[in-house]
Amino acid sequence: MSDLVLNRHNPFLSRSTKGGGSNDLAADGAVEHFIRESLSENTRKAYRADLAHFSDWGGELPASADLVARYLADHADTLAPSSLARRVATLSKVHKANAWPNPCRSEIVQATMRGIKRLKGTAQDQARPLLREDLFILLDALGDDARGKRDRALLLIGWAGGFRSSELVGLDLPDIEEVREGLVLHLRRSKTDQTGQGRKIGIPLGRTRHCPVAALSAWLGVLNKDEGPIFRPVDRHGNVQPDRLRSDAVSTILRDRLGGAGIDPEGYSGHSLRAGLATSATKAGVPTYKVRAQTGHASDLMLSRYVRDAGLFDGNAAGALL
Repeated sequence: MSDLVLNRHNPFLSRSTKGGGSNDLAADGAVEHFIRESLSENTRKAYRADLAHFSDWGGELPASADLVARYLADHADTLAPSSLARRVATLSKVHKANAWPNPCRSEIVQATMRGIKRLKGTAQDQARPLLREDLFILLDALGDDARGKRDRALLLIGWAGGFRSSELVGLDLPDIEEVREGLVLHLRRSKTDQTGQGRKIGIPLGRTRHCPVAALSAWLGVLNKDEGPIFRPVDRHGNVQPDRLRSDAVSTILRDRLGGAGIDPEGYSGHSLRAGLATSATKAGVPTYKVRAQTGHASDLMLSRYVRDAGLFDGNAAGALL
């Protein structure tokens, strides 16, 4: 049995049962409350999952450098280097938060990670971007029932706004502001905005048959509500449910609709909407600062993979010869 004990609210405030010790911060309700609120719920879930995985393997806290290195070596063949790096980061944060010596800074742990990355590689699987042409094929195949209207609005708003899935399903009806040029959506919080400063995203009136503003208006007509989430589940009878659509449902909806339009859904996920806008805009010659203004990327470096992939065939050396 592992000695690791996880705090139910905040994985930073973990403790070891060795010696019956406890974390003083965990006993301070006010401190724990603010530490808990420093993390998003998704981040807390990820940390808890990482620590539970370490515990189930036999890990103990505080951990020694040798123990962390053995943990990494034991999972080098089953977990991606990026997943292992995240677990090292989690263990590092927990040790720092509890004022324990940090084994993740040791040379043996860092050398083990370098060796795994060198042997296994660090390339990450990326979601296939949903390009403009395929988006239109998908939309043309949608019906006009309640679920079809919801999915049309979901996919068009997600694509046009360059939203992450969590941002898209997190939008509420009061976040919509109508303006002459289209809509302004108020994003209250995002993955990179944990302090809730917020950001405005402009959704322009479309110039094609697939206007995101018109699609959202049609869905809101079905919804007929003034409060609560914009995007909600719709059952097989066409009844709109009151709760919020789950973040992972965006991937499921996209893949189902791609299959229905005759497009192989392999490699697509909810992130394909965001990647699709960035890639399509780059191919169309939109300046990167304009793309970043829509997607919220902090720098061109964060957009670089989209820019690189979008330009694979622009001025291609082989294309000039063959």
